[in-house]
Amino acid sequence: MNLTTIWLIVFVACIVIEIITMGLTTIWFAGGALVAAISAAVGAPLWLQIVLCVVVSLVLLYFTRPIAVKYFNKDRVKTNAESLVGRQAIVISEIDNLQGIGQVTVGGQEWTARTTEEGITLPVGSVVVIRAISGVKLMVEEKTQQKKED
Repeated sequence: MNLTTIWLIVFVACIVIEIITMGLTTIWFAGGALVAAISAAVGAPLWLQIVLCVVVSLVLLYFTRPIAVKYFNKDRVKTNAESLVGRQAIVISEIDNLQGIGQVTVGGQEWTARTTEEGITLPVGSVVVIRAISGVKLMVEEKTQQKKED
């Protein structure tokens, strides 16, 4: 088996992996493998083929990945937890950061919650706005507090 064939196998393998995963990672290495296959076909030494493969892959990755990610993710809809930011929730268990307790319900689901500011305790029944997510906890602030700041 000659080097051109090996590089073409690497090229096809990268394309197949990209098709399966759609992760925009191996496609850049497929480009590097293709350039290496062409260099092998014209008789370049192995070290040059490897250097070309690595350099072309990195150049493609550096210059085209951000554009491709932006293009492919432009219609992306927020899902799961990140879609909760900005929504309202109801406190179902008193929120007290000092004691490390508190739960809210949003969209029919219960979440552990903490306030965005220390020293504030939110009683059961309070309406809060979700400001961020920290690990598995929702970071909330009282809805009336938000209106005062706006």
